[in-house]
Amino acid sequence: MLIRCVAYENGTHLADLAIEEISDYLARPGCFVWVALADATPEELDEMQEEFSLHELAVEDARHGHQRPKIEEYGDSLFVVMHLLDLKPQGVDPDEDNIGEAHLFVGRNYVLSVRNNSEQPFTAVRERCEREPELLRQGAGFVFYALMDSIVDRYFPIADRLESDLDEIEDQIFTKGAAHANIQGLYALKNRVMRLKHAVAPLLEETGKLFGSRGPTVCASGREYFRDVHDHLSRINTSIDNVREMIGTAIQVNLAMVAIEESENSKKLAAWAGIFAVATAFAGIWGMNFKAMPELDWVYGYPAALTVIASSSLLLYWRFKRSGWL
Repeated sequence: MLIRCVAYENGTHLADLAIEEISDYLARPGCFVWVALADATPEELDEMQEEFSLHELAVEDARHGHQRPKIEEYGDSLFVVMHLLDLKPQGVDPDEDNIGEAHLFVGRNYVLSVRNNSEQPFTAVRERCEREPELLRQGAGFVFYALMDSIVDRYFPIADRLESDLDEIEDQIFTKGAAHANIQGLYALKNRVMRLKHAVAPLLEETGKLFGSRGPTVCASGREYFRDVHDHLSRINTSIDNVREMIGTAIQVNLAMVAIEESENSKKLAAWAGIFAVATAFAGIWGMNFKAMPELDWVYGYPAALTVIASSSLLLYWRFKRSGWL
């Protein structure tokens, strides 16, 4: 679906275009075209390929989707893939997380953004660019930066929320009976952290090429801006690594708590088994059918036997309780 197709000249809005007019405006000096698509069909991509002379391999990747984040150069143009993450809150099945993609085609005088499987629009990016005409005069390079910066900035609240989710689980680690729920929460959190890692890590090295001395021509006028994007990615990546390390530690602590709880349960079972073993031993001895049993004919023999069994059991219970087994 076509969201918008606009031509800009000298940092100002020139005209809203029909698709068939794109190639005409691309031929005008000092003019660049910005087209935004959402969930583009193969036919729409074919039209864009014809208007912008896009490389067939880049269009093929955009058509099939499910790409790893990357930045590829095709002559004097770029093809960029970035993930658009919509991670659900803690307690929701990670399989319900939504992972969309943004495909960016960037040339000397055009930017084509294709948003797939995501409800996160780029409207705010366009509004920001149009509020800064002095920067928009830089052309497609600045729009490319603004789109990348917007997507990367969306990763920060996700990283912060993952840290908060980990803090909530850590607060429950030493709560008895919560081990099973904790381990489920930790593995679900680890899954979401890895999704953010897969969105961020591949772009770290790629964005480093954008502001270097041999960076793409389209980025030449705004290398410091792309350096800022790289810095943001580096900060998020460091935060992700810290959370992953803390999750690993939390899993180990949780497993240790499970082992401690199992050990305590084993002690309780062993203590009660010992108490019943003593009572069973007394009952077994006095229950043997021998004629010459001690105290067999004593009128108080039965109450005395019960008293001995009860006293022995209570004594053992007191000793186990004192030692912490019960």
